Amino acid sequence: MKKLFLPFVLCLAIVGSQVNAQSLDETMTKLAGSAASAYVNPIVTGFGADLNGGWFHKAPKAEMYGFDLEFGVVAMGTFPGDAAKTIPAGTTGDFRFTGGPVGTNSQAEQIAQNINNYSLLTTSQKQAIVDQIANQDFSVGITGGTIVGSKTDTIKIVFPSQQITYNDPNFGSQNVNVPGSEVAIPDVAGLLENVSVIPLGAPQLSIGTIAGTQLTFRYLPSVQINSDLGKFSYFGFGIQHNPGLWLANPLPVDIAVSFFTQTLKAGTIFKTTATAFGVNVSKRFGPGALNVTPYAGFMLESSKMTFDYTAQITNSVGTTPLPIHLELEGANKSRLTLGLSIKLLFLNINADYNLAKNNSATAGLMFII
Repeated sequence: MKKLFLPFVLCLAIVGSQVNAQSLDETMTKLAGSAASAYVNPIVTGFGADLNGGWFHKAPKAEMYGFDLEFGVVAMGTFPGDAAKTIPAGTTGDFRFTGGPVGTNSQAEQIAQNINNYSLLTTSQKQAIVDQIANQDFSVGITGGTIVGSKTDTIKIVFPSQQITYNDPNFGSQNVNVPGSEVAIPDVAGLLENVSVIPLGAPQLSIGTIAGTQLTFRYLPSVQINSDLGKFSYFGFGIQHNPGLWLANPLPVDIAVSFFTQTLKAGTIFKTTATAFGVNVSKRFGPGALNVTPYAGFMLESSKMTFDYTAQITNSVGTTPLPIHLELEGANKSRLTLGLSIKLLFLNINADYNLAKNNSATAGLMFII
């Protein structure tokens, strides 16, 4: 039964992908600070847009009391586009390079090797410089592929030319000019290589209508998916209200103001929250058992994904764990929804397209009582 929950899991939801939480965690530990943020940003927007989609396919009726129960599944997919495959030009941020004993060609040593007359320094002097580089955060440039890019597009960290102070074992505190250089981080880009859509699915239940109001729920209990991912859970809640109930004359269309919010968690690796509110309209054509309902809506939305993991920072004396906490916001701030809903007896099928910074599409299959 646990396999039924896989479509709702961040990494395992990607069509055709064999990514799991362990591979995501292993990849993230190679990155730190802004490099990690730039790397995962496409899925932050993608899953935030997914969560905010599929909530409605009609406005509730403008009636005081009624019974309208629907339950089924919704599927959402966000299109990241080609621009999401590479880190935007000019991206900068903080990054900490790994160190280690001289001779191991660590990231810090690769930078130090560009120092003028580096080869003439003693091993202890080299080690002191490498340790100093690995012992602090630097403001760097970041280029290369993202999590949805190509596996051949290596992420590169651009170290700017600057002077650093290190503790020379023979002469005490010394300054040295370190030229600018690039450090490549292999085997990171393209963990979800060249995906054209970031999908998600959820069970959904809607019930109404009391005072022109309909409630909608999405829920998955806390379930242990596998030993790598840990427990997964999902809860969402939405409310729609038709203000036409309070008007003296009925409107030619059904209209609703709405609010939706949800939280998705997967183990200790990530949590996603999303919120949207707006207005939607619909118009039914045909009798109750067989009808067609075009609908449209405009929503203001927000989403946030948090990552918690531990990067391993290596220097000459060993490896030190560096806890990383990232809070990233999705790029979509509003959307225009255009869709069509078809009812066949006790079955309702709908599909819509959402125009936003990152466009998305949703579809639903609902049983009606």
